[in-house]
Amino acid sequence: MAAEENPQTGREHEVGTLAAALLTFDLTREIEQLRSEGRWQSGHTAKTLAKYPDLRVVLIVMKAGGRLEKHRAEGRISVQTLDGKIRFNTAERSVELPAGQMLTLERSIPHDVESTVDSAFLLTIAWPHASPAR
Repeated sequence: MAAEENPQTGREHEVGTLAAALLTFDLTREIEQLRSEGRWQSGHTAKTLAKYPDLRVVLIVMKAGGRLEKHRAEGRISVQTLDGKIRFNTAERSVELPAGQMLTLERSIPHDVESTVDSAFLLTIAWPHASPAR
């Protein structure tokens, strides 16, 4: 979930057009596709849906018990649970996010994510305009 797309796991991948004036997605289909991949069986996998210099949108699916270890993002983030339930942890707080819930987090705050059941969520990262393109 960090800005560097989980290089330690190699589970994040990019497919298709990532930047255009208008992009649309069938999130149900995207979730099903990610869950059909073998790498989902190891705990989680992700797909970048949109990638601009100041904004990134990533769909992440996690198996029950899956975990994204403590990390931080260089930009502000939002996390919106689409399916299942995740637990989002910072040093100060732990938040349960069932489907339909969303949170935002200031940049550079260390956090981790756990999935209590098979889950899917959207991660949006917004960088300040002064940041270099990614």
